[in-house]
Amino acid sequence: MGVIKMYQIDAFTNELFKGNPAAVCLMEELLSDKEMQNIAMENNLAETAFVRQIEGTKYSIRWFTPKAEVDLCGHATLASAYVLFSKKHYGDNQISFMSLNSGELIVTKSGDLLEMDFPQDHIEQAELSNDLLNAMGIRPESVFKGKTDYLMVYSSEKQIQLLEPNLEVLSKLDARGVIVTSKGDEVDFVSRFFAPQIGIDEDPVTGSAHTTLMPYWTKRLNHSVLLARQISERGGVLRCRLEGDRVIIGGQAKLFFEANIYL
Repeated sequence: MGVIKMYQIDAFTNELFKGNPAAVCLMEELLSDKEMQNIAMENNLAETAFVRQIEGTKYSIRWFTPKAEVDLCGHATLASAYVLFSKKHYGDNQISFMSLNSGELIVTKSGDLLEMDFPQDHIEQAELSNDLLNAMGIRPESVFKGKTDYLMVYSSEKQIQLLEPNLEVLSKLDARGVIVTSKGDEVDFVSRFFAPQIGIDEDPVTGSAHTTLMPYWTKRLNHSVLLARQISERGGVLRCRLEGDRVIIGGQAKLFFEANIYL
């Protein structure tokens, strides 16, 4: 019987029960895709990250929702780096994660802030389909489509707060999920993220969505360093900057529990 060490971390927050919870499994040996999917299903969190040291400062990373593997997950990457820095006493201030579909992802420790270096998304103007409008109920100012998600831009933070999407309609869209955003009342911009297609009705804080949000807001606000808040029920704060074709996403994390998985 194999034993896997697992940690549950609240990411993009310095308080318990805020931000976005993620499970981090540290693997000594490779697991099958089915085993990883079953563990993620059992955890029933937005994402479970599976991390294994390759050599030196390089680690492999994969992310699973309860229903499927995903190409990129910000909060579970942040949580994984937090575990390596705080629980495994990782000596360097930089970790390199190697992912199957998003390439190399570097996380740097700067005080109590962890900064992730992700590739920016490239968005194009899209049509407001009847399905999108029916799903959200409030007409946006504009719609864009990135690599995996729709981005819907609204005129006020109040509209973002009031959205009550039809999840059944959303689940049938040809996309991973839908990001909704507006200028913020107290921060540069706010957002929410819905992805029932992959088993996440509403994600508390979505690092990967900010690879789509930052190119849009950097251009609109004419500033490359922005403070963002995801205004889900749990909520979270992200400190972001655009550097060339990369998005640097910073946040904090908090340990909730650690456990053993017996396979």
